[in-house]
Amino acid sequence: MNILGAVITRAVITLVILVFSAILHEIAHGYVAERFGDPTARIMGRLTLDPRKHIDPIMSIALPLLLLISGSPVIIGGAKPVPVDPFNLRDGRKDLALVSLAGPLTNVAIAIVASLILKLIPNSSNIILNTSYLILRMIVQLNLLLAIFNLIPIPPLDGSKIFSLLLPEKMADMYMSQGTIGLILIFVLLMSSGPASLGGLMFSLLSFSERLLGL
Repeated sequence: MNILGAVITRAVITLVILVFSAILHEIAHGYVAERFGDPTARIMGRLTLDPRKHIDPIMSIALPLLLLISGSPVIIGGAKPVPVDPFNLRDGRKDLALVSLAGPLTNVAIAIVASLILKLIPNSSNIILNTSYLILRMIVQLNLLLAIFNLIPIPPLDGSKIFSLLLPEKMADMYMSQGTIGLILIFVLLMSSGPASLGGLMFSLLSFSERLLGL
């Protein structure tokens, strides 16, 4: 396989892993929300693995491709957010924070399972084993990055809903209403470079997380 073919193959595998990891992340939000009294995600047909229900042109395709092309140290993406109606939740802000936490925890769980399987693969020159190792390693890394990224306390990321529990209700509402500004800030931070940048910080946390998993 030539270099261009290898790059394209890696990009396709990265996008596929990202999309399905983000879909499982969103489905987890929907399931936990339903357990707490909000069936909105199920009613809208979002508790499914069908990518057509979840793919967002910007977060699922454009952002990861842009990061790949720019040579960013971290590659992240996302799926279309699962709808959650906080007025249906039994304990409002607390339940919303738990619903938000479910997504990143799902990505951490996927990374742990993949890392355990990874340790079972012996060192070998077998192309199938080598390919399996590389794909599993990508699953671990991309899911850890999704978890780390989504826990950043900038609206509308999951971490902001968890952080808002620490604020008085009025201040929390004002803070959570800054989603548009937050998205712009996130894009700017992701495009910046250097060890003190958001990408550099996420890469450091990724390395630390991989060491915790024994990789």
